[in-house]
Amino acid sequence: MTASPTINLLDYDRAGLEAYFTARGEQPFRATQLMKWIYGQGVTDFAAMTNISKALRAGLAAGTSIRLPEIAADDVSDDGSRKWLFRLEDGNCIETVFIPEADRGTLCVSSQVGCMLNCSFCSTASQGFNRNLSTGEIIAQVWMAAHLLGQRPDTPRQVSNVVMMGMGEPLLNYDNVVRAIRIMLDDYGYGLSKRRVTLSTAGVIPAIRQLREDCDVSLAVSLHAPDDALRNELVPLNRKYPIGELLDSCREYVGEGRRRVTFEYVMLAGINDTDRHARELVRCLRGVPAKVNLIPFNPFPATRYRRSDQSRIDRFFAILNRAGIVTITRRTRGDDIDAACGQLAGEFRDRTRRRERVQATIQVQGHVQ
Repeated sequence: MTASPTINLLDYDRAGLEAYFTARGEQPFRATQLMKWIYGQGVTDFAAMTNISKALRAGLAAGTSIRLPEIAADDVSDDGSRKWLFRLEDGNCIETVFIPEADRGTLCVSSQVGCMLNCSFCSTASQGFNRNLSTGEIIAQVWMAAHLLGQRPDTPRQVSNVVMMGMGEPLLNYDNVVRAIRIMLDDYGYGLSKRRVTLSTAGVIPAIRQLREDCDVSLAVSLHAPDDALRNELVPLNRKYPIGELLDSCREYVGEGRRRVTFEYVMLAGINDTDRHARELVRCLRGVPAKVNLIPFNPFPATRYRRSDQSRIDRFFAILNRAGIVTITRRTRGDDIDAACGQLAGEFRDRTRRRERVQATIQVQGHVQ
């Protein structure tokens, strides 16, 4: 098997490409030319980039590449959602999900192979962790989705929104994620508005503060509990970055104005879904420009949790709504192909041995039954 060229041009945002071309004696505008071809036209063959000189095209072909993942699986849900399993160069596989709606097309993008965090209600977390994705591997998910959905420059945009809510904690892969987001926002990349790109985090406070300075896209926080004791159990990262400090960073992030932070709250029967929890959540979010997204729990093997009944979710919703908190109950999409929130798993070598422990738990439960 022939080794790939060292440089993957998808790893560079516009500033990185300008630096690359300048270092080789080329004009910085070559970066915008290249980005128009790759992201605007969906072209990865240097020979087809006709407004670039033949000599430069030959140099690019000899020393660089535009590397994309293989399609290991392509599943379509009954509701129209689509999930791809992409195989990376090292053999690991990640999952990317497209959710079509009447007024938008949302792409859920992964940032890590697995996840470092160990949130107890999440299938990705139970699979363990292998490594961070490169910038190129992150933005390639957008490129592949646009290509596979038939997105063309002269047709309505299929991928109108991107959410960094796939496998992994984006803020633990900060530099690569921010570079990829800059390509999404760049007029010569995908030209998305900052309000149409959302980063979801479990609450890595220093990185939230840095993101505000570097790339203040829409922010979503996986909250899932109104107090530290319960959140420590559901989201162990809370032991390092407790709720009070997290909410302070959220207030700083949006500042003054009409922007809100979206707080994601998975509904777990008998765990965090009582009237008391709802009232505590109202108190917790007082003074924070907030929108709450209630997420019906999506089960996976060996989980000890159950989804809250719809009547309980409706009651929880009503308490928040009466308190003046903008609240949405997320409609479960893609659960028949394991593409719903919290169900992404991929296929990869787990360096944490977390998967082994989960499998052992499943076997024990099977013997007990």
